[in-house]
Amino acid sequence: MNVNLNTSAANMIFSAQNKSAEAAQQIATSTVNSDETGASTANNDVRPGELSKPVTQLSEAELETSAAVKILETDQENQQALLDIHV
Repeated sequence: MNVNLNTSAANMIFSAQNKSAEAAQQIATSTVNSDETGASTANNDVRPGELSKPVTQLSEAELETSAAVKILETDQENQQALLDIHV
């Protein structure tokens, strides 16, 4: 079974990027409650807990990106170890 770790890591980074972009868009288009900013807002204030999902998605995206970087680092270390054995 031939697994290309670079492709797997790139897919993880791409997925994390999409997840974070979607979450950021949800946060950016939301309005905050007037008691959070001290200013009055329209009648479409965000209900409590409504932003928890996009904020959680941002954290998930960060973890996915970190995992992808670890995969790339491990793959690079393994390739270097193979070169060291053959030299």
